[in-house]
Amino acid sequence: MTDRPWTPPAIPPLAQHRAAELQARIDFKTKPPGSLGRLEEIALQLGLMQDTTHPELRKPTVVVFAGDHGLAAEGVSPFPPEVTPQMVANYLAGGAGINVFARAANLAIVVVDAGVAVDLRPHPDLLVRKVRYGTRNALHEDAMTDAEVALCLSRGAEVVAGVAASGCNAILPGEMGIGNTSSAALLTSALAPAPLDECIGIGAGHVGPGLAHKKAVLAKVQQRRPDVHDPLAALAAFGGCEIAMMTGAMLEAASRRMLIVVDGLISTAAALVAARIDPAVTGYMLFAHASGDRSHHHALQALGGKPLLDLGLRLGEATGAALAWPLIAASAGFLAEMATFESAAVSQRTAP
Repeated sequence: MTDRPWTPPAIPPLAQHRAAELQARIDFKTKPPGSLGRLEEIALQLGLMQDTTHPELRKPTVVVFAGDHGLAAEGVSPFPPEVTPQMVANYLAGGAGINVFARAANLAIVVVDAGVAVDLRPHPDLLVRKVRYGTRNALHEDAMTDAEVALCLSRGAEVVAGVAASGCNAILPGEMGIGNTSSAALLTSALAPAPLDECIGIGAGHVGPGLAHKKAVLAKVQQRRPDVHDPLAALAAFGGCEIAMMTGAMLEAASRRMLIVVDGLISTAAALVAARIDPAVTGYMLFAHASGDRSHHHALQALGGKPLLDLGLRLGEATGAALAWPLIAASAGFLAEMATFESAAVSQRTAP
């Protein structure tokens, strides 16, 4: 592991010169034009991402970034901070929701220690890329230094370089970190931009007095740094080693023409940070679902995201991305395998 200064990678534009030929391939399959709806849009986008008329999805990998938040000390989550390492152990044992859904969709899983507050036991599926033992308490000081943000971004890029070397060309980033819906709310409010109160959701289950307390704490955090609109400064102020590392991973993936399947509230906040660093990254994103935490819609709207699913999910971990994966795979599959009118000897429509 080498820690070089981070600079944003160059993201190639989508291969728009392929659009006409790709659309022709889609239209000449044995179906009425447009009859596969969003699947046709996805197939076209995959081809433009990969700069080919024959896109393929290879070794799709869920990457779960884990990190703790100093702000959790203020009671912004109904769960205690020790749940973060406990859930990492659950992922590695194969017992979490993302493990179940990844097995169903035949997805590989890698877990990344981005900033868990304790040392974790070694495991073949655990990448230790810890930048610090949890972020600082953003109520009193910036969650990370500029140098720590840069290190998160570079290590996220390194993680993607590793999975790409194994043949992967599609990542499904997920996260775990008690308190990270608070970080996501602050980032979304600053960068969408949007009113903070509308960006704060129930997270892991805060309702009633708990939710009111969360909103009061986050309002104070924002008052401490009211004019943060630069994406790197926002990461430093509001934190989340796992969010910053996910941001670096997304930018690196786009630079390699890899597909990024964006999950829910926290993953979309990372996507928003990435897009504020380089808007070209959004061309490589597909948005898996609309979170059951309705604060998610501000980040989606800012990114122009069109979710594939709306199931009321708000678990995180890339669970929504894993559930959406079969639809994405079907999009590439029909383009690769579905017969054309000519190859199947099926007459084409004659009426306009």
